[in-house]
Amino acid sequence: MHSKLIDQLIDLAITEDIGDGDHTSLACIPATATGGAKLIIKDEGILSGVDIALKVFGKIDPSLAVEVFLKDGAAIFPGDEAFTVNGPVRSILRSERLVLNFMQRMSGIASVTHLYASKLEGLKTKILDTRKTTPGLRLIEKLAVRTGGGCNHRTGLFDMILIKDNHIDFAGGIGKAIAAVQDYLARNTLNLKIEIEARTLDDIKEILETGNVHRIMLDNFSIGDTRLALEMINGRYETESSGRITIDNIRDYAECGVDYISVGALTHQIKSLDMSLKACDF
Repeated sequence: MHSKLIDQLIDLAITEDIGDGDHTSLACIPATATGGAKLIIKDEGILSGVDIALKVFGKIDPSLAVEVFLKDGAAIFPGDEAFTVNGPVRSILRSERLVLNFMQRMSGIASVTHLYASKLEGLKTKILDTRKTTPGLRLIEKLAVRTGGGCNHRTGLFDMILIKDNHIDFAGGIGKAIAAVQDYLARNTLNLKIEIEARTLDDIKEILETGNVHRIMLDNFSIGDTRLALEMINGRYETESSGRITIDNIRDYAECGVDYISVGALTHQIKSLDMSLKACDF
């Protein structure tokens, strides 16, 4: 399913950008012209999106030949060359902005994720992304998180149960929300993991009394309360810290012993990496 959706996303991006034709290139460049270009890195970080770029080139023109020098996940520095592409010049020009748009954003996400993940070195805690993604781009943004050394939380509303504060309030409380979820899963013969959000230590106590979940999210807990919550949970369920997490305190939360830390900033507060596709001689 993911591969199909990524193909659809690329098709949409091509339609959005090219429309009924790249009239500038059609006007300026002879149909028979061939040439080459290289992808030049201008920022330091982690490279992501090479595989997506290959898909774009292949969809624009299967005759384009790409030689890859740096793969997804590679550490990159200004002046590095990630790949070269050669073939019909019109096809290279049609591909240029699409390739850069994907790769610059994905590399920015991978770089930020790598920075956060590096703070957890030596600890069991894994860093997770969230659903705070650009509409339509979620799959490639989550791919970039994995490239940067993070892990993916649920893809969407369909592949995991996550009982959050509003669900609890509308359902009439923690116990009623969990019971309703269990009944729903049984009636629909669904096998989905259940995570529930806790806002206070009292919530933790009620969740433990109710049971029937897989993971407890400690939402906006202080570091002190995180330690107390983990003592109460005592390994009975997976744990996840969320909210109040920054690059400066993420290790402090991880050292409390949580299994996961989710950080929305991995995908919605990033700076795209600078790179360019420039004509070159072969």
